[in-house]
Amino acid sequence: MSPSQTPESPVVSVKDVTVTFTRGMGRSRTTVTAMRKVSFDIFAGQTLGLVGESGSGKSTTGAVVLGLRAPDSGTSEFEGRPLTTRLRDRAGRVGAVLQHPAWSLDPRRRVIDSVVEPLTVVDRRGGAAAHRARALAMLDDVGLGEMFADRRPHELSGGQRQRVSVARALITNPRFIVFDEAVSALDVSVQAQILNLIVDLQREHGFAALFISHDLGAVRYASHAVGVMQAGSLVELAETKTFYATPTHPYSRQLLQELSE
Repeated sequence: MSPSQTPESPVVSVKDVTVTFTRGMGRSRTTVTAMRKVSFDIFAGQTLGLVGESGSGKSTTGAVVLGLRAPDSGTSEFEGRPLTTRLRDRAGRVGAVLQHPAWSLDPRRRVIDSVVEPLTVVDRRGGAAAHRARALAMLDDVGLGEMFADRRPHELSGGQRQRVSVARALITNPRFIVFDEAVSALDVSVQAQILNLIVDLQREHGFAALFISHDLGAVRYASHAVGVMQAGSLVELAETKTFYATPTHPYSRQLLQELSE
């Protein structure tokens, strides 16, 4: 825990964050607001599900809380301190699981090497044997035994590759993980398996998480609270049970209506 935190402090805190992008040149130059005064907190052991249509600002929000994008205004904090874009400041303490495992897994490398890599960055004193033992334990945690360690990504199914991505994200025991459409590219039956895995691992490791998805069913299962983004604004934020029972914003009701059809 950071010295500036208390047991009740959020791991991630976003306060009135605005992010804009400029497109085009000359007279065709336009400004797009990807986030408009967005605020939320995420606590240890809790998941905030973020939903909305494409272009609503979900992925930009993920980039901000990972420190990959600086706000134009407002503040983003991690463990009670301002979040900077210097990745070394939080190496090993944040992780990400993306939609396509191929984005984080080198097709030329063995599974064990991909899982170990983040650990070698933050634990330079640890030996290769200790790192391998930790990676094998992590693979076991995500439901892949030692028999998968020396395989390449192309030798695995989509669900197995995503399990490797989860192991890679968790190998350094991070405080916070962003799951950005982490199950949307998987078959429905495999989606359920990965969602169960995420829930179980969070219970075991206690990390805070942002679960970005267009799938309200997946969000309902994986999240403790739900935020709805529309055109860069967070138009609703509520506990999961409250949101699905009594959504307050018209756009939220529209999304839930589409889910039920």
